[in-house]
Amino acid sequence: MTDMILRNGRITTLDHTRPDAEAIAIRDGLIEATGANDEIMRLKGDDTDVIDLGGRRVIPGLNDSHTHLIRGGLNYNMELRWEGAPSLADALRMLKEQAARTPAPQWVRVVGGWSEFQFAERRMPSLDEINAAAPDTPVFILHLYGRALLNRAALRVLGINKDTPNPPGGTIEHGARGEPTGLLLATPSALILYSTLAQGPKLPLADQINSTRHFMAELNRLGITSVIDAGGGGQNYPQDYEVVQKLDKDDQLTVRIAYNLFAQTAGEELSNYEHWLTMTEPGAGNAMLRMNGAGENLTWSAADFENFLEPRPDLAPVMEAELEPIIELLAANEWPFRIHATYNETIDRFLTVFERVNGKTPFAARFIIDHAETISERNIERVKALGGGIATQHRMAFQGEYFVDRYGAKAA
Repeated sequence: MTDMILRNGRITTLDHTRPDAEAIAIRDGLIEATGANDEIMRLKGDDTDVIDLGGRRVIPGLNDSHTHLIRGGLNYNMELRWEGAPSLADALRMLKEQAARTPAPQWVRVVGGWSEFQFAERRMPSLDEINAAAPDTPVFILHLYGRALLNRAALRVLGINKDTPNPPGGTIEHGARGEPTGLLLATPSALILYSTLAQGPKLPLADQINSTRHFMAELNRLGITSVIDAGGGGQNYPQDYEVVQKLDKDDQLTVRIAYNLFAQTAGEELSNYEHWLTMTEPGAGNAMLRMNGAGENLTWSAADFENFLEPRPDLAPVMEAELEPIIELLAANEWPFRIHATYNETIDRFLTVFERVNGKTPFAARFIIDHAETISERNIERVKALGGGIATQHRMAFQGEYFVDRYGAKAA
């Protein structure tokens, strides 16, 4: 029986033979039929819900081809979101209010989604302003993948002091007297940012479930009904998938999730994938939650980090030697994969490895280059020849000014 009919609307079908319709019938969560009002209304049963759209437009649900729903959902309820804040004054007011209602020992976290160029003041918040807004509650503010601003309360709970050494690929800024200022710099590796954020208190399982449901509701509000989850640093399989697996089991997922497995530990990436091959396979799961393949990190030596505040990093000479056996393993087992790459120079080296492996074991599954902001036309053709694809994001909306400063308007 038809469960629901939407009538008297403008339905975008994406069917080239019939791109528009007046009505749509839904049965068991799937599209049953589209067509004219009278045609679809003939499918109505005694218990069918009928909604009059009043001429409104209906489009298919949107798919986000690169996001981090699983990791982001665990922390969504703890985040303060600055996107849409028209001024820095508004953002600092929001920070002060959030700090006042955040219970100890939780932090206030502003994790991306904003740029100083959205503010009327056209500038970053100062550390003094952050400390004035939140003198006692730890605050972590992520700015792109380039830096993080921590207030004094966060420095205290993290134990960062004048004697704390810089981690590899990162810098802890110090003042004239040697004390840490609260500014962490990715120079060029974002590991300092991820690892610091990961030290914050975690929510208990019940609250992580609630947080993930709120995150999905926000995605639904924006029209997103399915995503590809690209894994992420600190997102370990299978333990960090407990929340989405429980939501799936309880029929509470409102976004379809296809997830990729992200190698976590430098030097152990190949063994990670060898182990996961014994545990799962692409397509494992169901229509709402399934395993999608490998990536977006396949080996840490291949990470080029998209920080336009810093010069383009040159990947280590060992990258090819570490990446190739992983690609060989994935190709032999017909696993789709995706790999993070911002710069054409990085992509060029990746594709040479892919072509070499494909010559021995032709790819039976697709691959994706993630981001690819500076990819050349020649390398686009190489991706196409291998049967791959490119997943682009809106990074330039947040970092475009920095890109122009470093590489010029023509390159942008």
